[in-house]
Amino acid sequence: MAREAALAACLEAVLGSRSSANRVFELLEPLVGQEEPEDIVSAARSCSRLFGALLERRELFVGPLPEQDASLAESYSAEDKYRIWMRHRYRDCVGCLGELMRHDSFQVKEMALCTLMKFVELEAQYPLIKIEWKGTLTFPYDLLKVVVDGLLPTEEDASLLISRFQEYMEYDDVRYFVMKAVTASILQVMQKTKERPLPFYQQNVFSLISPINMPNKESEMVKFMVKQDNREELKLSKLQAHKQMFQKMWLTFLKHKLPTGLYKKVLVILHDSVLPYMNEPTLMMDFLTVAYGIGGAISLLALNGLFILIHQHNLEYPDFYKKLYSLLDPSIYHVKYRARFFHLTDLFLSSSHLPAYLVAAFIKRLARLALTAPPEALLMVIPFICNLFRRHPACRVLVHRPGGPADMSEDPYVMDEEEPSKSRALESSLWEIQSLQSHYHPDVAKAAAVLNQSLSEMEDDISGLLELSNYELFDKEVKKKAADVPLEFEQVRGLFGKKNDIFAEHFSLD
Repeated sequence: MAREAALAACLEAVLGSRSSANRVFELLEPLVGQEEPEDIVSAARSCSRLFGALLERRELFVGPLPEQDASLAESYSAEDKYRIWMRHRYRDCVGCLGELMRHDSFQVKEMALCTLMKFVELEAQYPLIKIEWKGTLTFPYDLLKVVVDGLLPTEEDASLLISRFQEYMEYDDVRYFVMKAVTASILQVMQKTKERPLPFYQQNVFSLISPINMPNKESEMVKFMVKQDNREELKLSKLQAHKQMFQKMWLTFLKHKLPTGLYKKVLVILHDSVLPYMNEPTLMMDFLTVAYGIGGAISLLALNGLFILIHQHNLEYPDFYKKLYSLLDPSIYHVKYRARFFHLTDLFLSSSHLPAYLVAAFIKRLARLALTAPPEALLMVIPFICNLFRRHPACRVLVHRPGGPADMSEDPYVMDEEEPSKSRALESSLWEIQSLQSHYHPDVAKAAAVLNQSLSEMEDDISGLLELSNYELFDKEVKKKAADVPLEFEQVRGLFGKKNDIFAEHFSLD
């Protein structure tokens, strides 16, 4: 309390008389010393009030800031010398607050962030840039860059502080300049790493840019922190400029190698939150190609992005289905991303214009891999295969082939062939599904028996089966009511039957 009272008295003295201007150092000192978090927060609050008042009173030098020694020249008036000197103290304060955004205490970080953003808002209203002609952009970009750099440390996770900052991203001009500052930060930081990932830094960048909510129409861009008179003439008010900056930021971020976990996070949001707001979505081709080469779930998610570019943006990518086919291996029925894999594969194979040989190759490989799949996966993949038959009637020859191969030794299908067109799938039959009709699990056997009958025209809804788990299957079996099972052909009339009656008569009391 005594420290707060001393700071309050100092603040009042500096604002009350210019003769006490040197006491500003008493306010700045706790920001650089090894003080307790509470004392630093109190000092930051006092500095916020001091420089906020000086900005509103226009007592800070406006225009390019001269060096402090140069300001002592006689060419400057006493008024200008004071304003230049105090503007230097303001710059010292901003530097200290930028450093405090890396402090161990979140309370201090949050106070530093809020104080800096208050200064951004005040500088937007009372710019320190000299307006030489109407239309000069007065947004305090350099000050916002200090904030963005503080939000993107390289050695710690700053997601909590970034979430606190998100409220300011509602301003269209703040969002634009944040994207510009992030782009500059990535170029500055990542060029020093020689293609080595920086997990904390790149995760912080993703946490900051992934929630960006881009406008769909120019008419939606109405909330600006800086009030410009002729805003309609400024590039900042054009949606095209925002999309260009958004695209540049993402391409700059994704051209560097990412930590493996971050590839998944980026690819999951890419089709909804990134591609629709880019001026040239096909520029993502290089990133998606690199991501596909990583393997597993990342490859699948990368193919989802490529699929969108092919269908919506006319991208030529002839090996798409070959790469999807290569992802079909025994692990697909066991991995935790199984539901997403089959959801996307269903989407990729939804077109009725796909050639029969290609769909037949997918059906055969899925059926062959099903021989070693767990029951919960089989209950999903059998209806999945049935839906493919409904979309592509030419493939039904796999089911209705008299005298076709009865087991693997007779099967002409080449499982190891990477090219679907050379796999000879259409010459084969689905003996694998016939084998599953003898599966130990009754539900699997029943599902496989569906192919013995003519299929209905309506596709099966597999959405409820995609995430079916072994636990759910077991739980369902446990909850089944057991039917009464007769254990004896003739109904028992007593413990020993007729002998019991004779025994009772012989020892009758009568």
